[in-house]
Amino acid sequence: MRLVFAGTPEFARSALEALYAAGHTIALVLTQPDRPAGRGMKLQASAVKQFALDHGLPLAQPHGLRLDGKYATEAQAAQQAIAQAGADAMVVVAYGLILPQWVLDAMAGPGQWGCLNIHGSLLPRWRGAAPIHRAIEAGDSHTGVTIMQMDAGLDTGAMLLQESVAIGPTDTTANLHDRLATLGARLVVQALADPAAWVVTPQPDQGVTYAHKIDKSEASIDWRQGAAQIARRARAFDPFPGATARVAGETLKVWSAQALADDALALGAPGTVLRADTQGIVVQTGDGALCLNTLQRPGAKRLSAADFLRGFALLPGMAFELPKALPGADA
Repeated sequence: MRLVFAGTPEFARSALEALYAAGHTIALVLTQPDRPAGRGMKLQASAVKQFALDHGLPLAQPHGLRLDGKYATEAQAAQQAIAQAGADAMVVVAYGLILPQWVLDAMAGPGQWGCLNIHGSLLPRWRGAAPIHRAIEAGDSHTGVTIMQMDAGLDTGAMLLQESVAIGPTDTTANLHDRLATLGARLVVQALADPAAWVVTPQPDQGVTYAHKIDKSEASIDWRQGAAQIARRARAFDPFPGATARVAGETLKVWSAQALADDALALGAPGTVLRADTQGIVVQTGDGALCLNTLQRPGAKRLSAADFLRGFALLPGMAFELPKALPGADA
């Protein structure tokens, strides 16, 4: 099958690699323009672009796809490239640009199978930009991947395939991302192997939630929240943006933490250090005590609590700062 592929990060690269390995002809790759990254803020190619370059695939990087928008000239060039590709279908994975109606129409002709999207959730739960983060943050027991036909809405298209995976008590966005990327790649190859066998299922109206984009302002830990909620946020924000906490004039990142069942430890105001030893750093929260297991100082490596305390004097009775606003996300 001839395909147009649109995607940008590593999650998308996994799907592109699988489609290429399955023998599909990648007639055109669309990906985001190079962005500055790293300490030097040098322009870096996306994971999808790098794969396309390595395999000699036709590539386009428009800043926008609206024919009447700021980047109309680039959009028109992309429109021409898509038309010339003569593709049977388009696969879209974490592309980062909204597809205008003309793109959907370009894949809706006779003998074409439309635009397929790999979405990292069990739709209709967690439509939107950050489904993996929000599933962990909300305490969901399961998530998964949905292969859907794209329409003009935000992740509202009919479903073709769906498979769930369990979210473990120590899963982070980083490792769950990798599992879902592998699953999504397998499912989209499965779907495109026999389009005539698709069972198209409209999404139900019940159970819709939105996974709003992660913002750095959410990183600050509010100790007035419950211990279990803070622990989930630390896992959800690994690797980005990282849960942060200020104490003794320094901003630390908390990468892993565990809510403690021993209510007897909960004796102080939220943010108060109750214990700091080789077993961990125990902090009072708005509901129970939280043991911080892995921390990081600015410019340093992630360390276990025991190693961290060798270079940072954190004593019982000290208090982490409370942020001015209570960060949170819709569930």
